[in-house]
Amino acid sequence: QVQLVESGGGLVHPGGSLKLSCAASGFNLDYYAIGWSRQAPGKEREGVLCINSSGGTTYYVDSVKGRFTISRDNAKNTVYLQMNSLKPDDTAIYYCAVRTGRHCRLSVDHWGKGTLVTVSS
Repeated sequence: QVQLVESGGGLVHPGGSLKLSCAASGFNLDYYAIGWSRQAPGKEREGVLCINSSGGTTYYVDSVKGRFTISRDNAKNTVYLQMNSLKPDDTAIYYCAVRTGRHCRLSVDHWGKGTLVTVSS
């Protein structure tokens, strides 16, 4: 059974940092692209960034470039999202989502349940 479990969310002050984790089980992450999406209050869910099976990154939101970094540890079947210089606009539920294959352009196959990130003073 495929499962994606996010963790690491919480309350952080503007300018602070958080590192989210997404632990995958039920499949071998080595062969799949996986990404992070977010849904802010009152807004639709949007893709943030994705990492393909060979480690290449695709950004979907310009405002996170230079602040957010995605990485993967295939030995741990886990993907990470390092978020620096956080802004109130980054407040959202963050979801990880595995694609149907190696490339980020493929459709999402499974979603995690999300972890809440709140950026506030």
